[in-house]
Amino acid sequence: MSLILETVRLGLRNLLLHKLRSLLTVLGIIFGVAAVITMVAIGEGNKLRALADIRGLGANNIIIRSLRPPEVANTGETKRQWILEYGLKRADLARIRETVRPIERIVPMKRISSRAVHGPRQSSAAIFGTTPELIDVTSQRVERGRYLTSADDLRTDAVAVLGSEIARRLFVLEDPLDKTILIDQMAFKVIGVLRPVGLAGGTGSALVGRDLNLDIHVPMSLARLRFRDETFKTASGSHEAERVELSEVLIAVPSEKDVRRVAQQIEMILNYKQKRDDVETIVPLELLEQAERTQRNFNYLLVAIASISLLVGGIGIMNIMLATVTERTREIGIRRALGAKRGDIVRQFLVETIALSTVGGLTGILGGLTCGPIMNACRSFLERTRPDIVEQLPEVIRSVTPIVVPWSIPLAFFISLTIGVVFGLYPARRAAAMDPIEALRHE
Repeated sequence: MSLILETVRLGLRNLLLHKLRSLLTVLGIIFGVAAVITMVAIGEGNKLRALADIRGLGANNIIIRSLRPPEVANTGETKRQWILEYGLKRADLARIRETVRPIERIVPMKRISSRAVHGPRQSSAAIFGTTPELIDVTSQRVERGRYLTSADDLRTDAVAVLGSEIARRLFVLEDPLDKTILIDQMAFKVIGVLRPVGLAGGTGSALVGRDLNLDIHVPMSLARLRFRDETFKTASGSHEAERVELSEVLIAVPSEKDVRRVAQQIEMILNYKQKRDDVETIVPLELLEQAERTQRNFNYLLVAIASISLLVGGIGIMNIMLATVTERTREIGIRRALGAKRGDIVRQFLVETIALSTVGGLTGILGGLTCGPIMNACRSFLERTRPDIVEQLPEVIRSVTPIVVPWSIPLAFFISLTIGVVFGLYPARRAAAMDPIEALRHE
């Protein structure tokens, strides 16, 4: 034990004799360990944000959406069809109600317009007729006022519930509650404003195909009574009409274990005569599991990329230790002449490389643990000094919050120690292999 302690003391003393060189050598390990922890933390933050977006669709929900068939999608050619009928029919919904089990709730949505007006202000929006059950099957919640009720639907009241962003756009300096908006020249009283939801951008927005914060909800009974299924468009001298009975249907299933089976039943009903290309079925649970697998593999890739910097740090350690062997050739010869064995020489140099790796690893861990506060501080500084630059940054950079993953800390430290041993072994063996007589003659 005394021999080991003496070897450790001698190795640390040799490192402290060249403080600046040791510091520069260990910087590679510090940055490498910090990079591993930070990269995994950023990947974890992105993963949780994406998974939250998908969970916002409801893990127990199935979404059926009307799609414009690809063969009639806009291709730059002028289309002169008078009416195009596609998408979900009320008959489809009736068959699903009658045959599919188990189903907890079915919420139809019918898009009636894409623009809302309040006074001099107007904005594009996704305006849907729907039923009060929508609030129960999604993550949306009312921030002010109230949501649609069965009484509103029964009386076909002209009332509307606004998403947070459309409320902000139409009512800049005033409270929207009890105010009036116009939808296709029809007045609606605002009875509620929804909380902001995380599907405004990123994965969730791509899945639902729109920003839910720009939605407006009105009673389905009024949508069917006052707004027709047909919409008319005029562009480039051509007239076009579309007929879509239902834009979306949300189906809530009692348990996650029934989701896939119910989704298969729905697809069989929709495609019982021929495969339809005017509807699509979205199963958030499958997307959630797929996203978890993808993000897990992405984290592994980030670890591999960040480990390259550790590899560079290991090369730096080997380079310095080889130079140290050359500088201390005479010292090695004297120790060998006084009876030191090759194993003693190997241990001495390995102690030095492991010490460098350990100090670098521990310091790098501290740096990695502060990645969240440092990133937030940098964002806050840029928002105060250069907001124009912040606006041009991708959404993921502006909003991501690094979340340190516990397993990344021992992993990064283990990699740093391994690199210290691997890259220190060759210089140590080279020092031990020196001929004592030749080493003593070295000047």
